[in-house]
Amino acid sequence: MNKKLWIILVILVVLLIVGVGIFLIIQNSGEENISTNEIQPEEEISDEQMRQTIVTLYYKNKETKKLMPEGRIVDAKSLLSDPYATIIKLLMEEPKNTGLQKTIPEGTNLLKVELKSDILYIDFSKEFVDNQEKGLEAENLSIYSIVNTLTELNEVSGVKILIDGQENKSFSDNEINFKDVFVRSEEQISK
Repeated sequence: MNKKLWIILVILVVLLIVGVGIFLIIQNSGEENISTNEIQPEEEISDEQMRQTIVTLYYKNKETKKLMPEGRIVDAKSLLSDPYATIIKLLMEEPKNTGLQKTIPEGTNLLKVELKSDILYIDFSKEFVDNQEKGLEAENLSIYSIVNTLTELNEVSGVKILIDGQENKSFSDNEINFKDVFVRSEEQISK
C-alpha cells in the first residue's frame, strides 16, 4: 500500500505543477511583459524654447588676440527669412562673454547680403574700412571673424566683401585687399 500511495502522491504533484503552469500561461496571455519607464521632464518645454537654435559667432579674445567662438541662442524663425544678415547683425553686436570683443568696426552698416553658388557676397558701408583699427592683425581678425562665422553654415564655403557695392576695395593702409574670396582660416582661432 505504501507503493500505491507513493505513486498517487507523485501523480498529484505532477498534476498540480501542470495545472499551475497552465493557469499562469492563461493569466499572462494577452498581456505584454514589456516594462516601460516613461521619462518626465522636470519642466515643460515652451513653444519658444522649441524654436531656439544655437549659432556660432567668432569674436576677438582680449587675452590671446585670436578669434574665439561664442555660442548664441537665437529664435530659429528669425533665421528663416534672411539667415546671413541675421548672423552678421548678431556678430556686429557686443559679445556676451566679457573676455571677448567684436571685430566689426563701429558705425559699419550692412547694406546687402547675397549667396551666389557657395560664395556669400557681403556689402558693408564705407565705415567698415574707414573705422577699422589699423594693422594687419586687427584687419585679419575683422575679416576672419566674419568668414569663420559664416562658413559654419554648410552652404557657405567663402565670403566676398564689397564696400558700398564696389569690389576690389581695401583697408586704408592697403594691407588687405578685398579682390579675392576669403575662405575659413583655422590659424586665426584660439586653441
